Amino acid sequence: MKERSAGTWALTALLLVLGSGCATSRSDIEGRLDAPGSPGARPTETKVRVLFVLKHARQAEGLDQIPKLDGEGEIIRDFDDLFLDAITELSNIESYATFTEFASDVSKPERRERRDELIAASDFVVRIDFMRRHSSIRHFLGYIASSISLTLVPVPYSRFFSIGVEVQGADGERIETYARSASLTTWVQMFLIFLQPFHQEPIKKERIYLELLHDVFSEMESDGALAR
Repeated sequence: MKERSAGTWALTALLLVLGSGCATSRSDIEGRLDAPGSPGARPTETKVRVLFVLKHARQAEGLDQIPKLDGEGEIIRDFDDLFLDAITELSNIESYATFTEFASDVSKPERRERRDELIAASDFVVRIDFMRRHSSIRHFLGYIASSISLTLVPVPYSRFFSIGVEVQGADGERIETYARSASLTTWVQMFLIFLQPFHQEPIKKERIYLELLHDVFSEMESDGALAR
């Protein structure tokens, strides 16, 4: 009887943990452009050639001493589609190229040479650094609390996202810089399984990336950052 009771309790606990749900909320964009399209140094009609140099990095605070660059398969899904949607904010681009930097480039001189060739052929270079980070300690403590309570106590897991952009001229001189940030908080708790279909993390993460890019490009357009 005791063995059966112990087995029943273990099975119940397992079902509670496996049946737990989650719901994700997000913050607004910090640093958002207050008045899109406000008068400024508007771009001229001159079309320009632009190179976008991209970096995608991550850091688990408490485990990683420095940010680590994402590999090709670690970048947010459908990033190319998000970029294509956002670049419509920039009106005077004649042609553009993108180059994504990876940690493995340190041992691939041919890729570094290709990047330098693209820079030499461009009127402007836009360096875009994406960063996502979380606290590994807080996530570990949250996991322990969630497990002990059998997911009956709601536990938050937060992730932070930021973008840093630097616009450079053909001579490498800095023209403008921009920064934005936002966060996602995912709550894990048994009864949140009913809300999960309406608050999914991947969708909200994509939305954050899209808004970060749109807002920065909109301000670049307003500033005339790519004007010659």
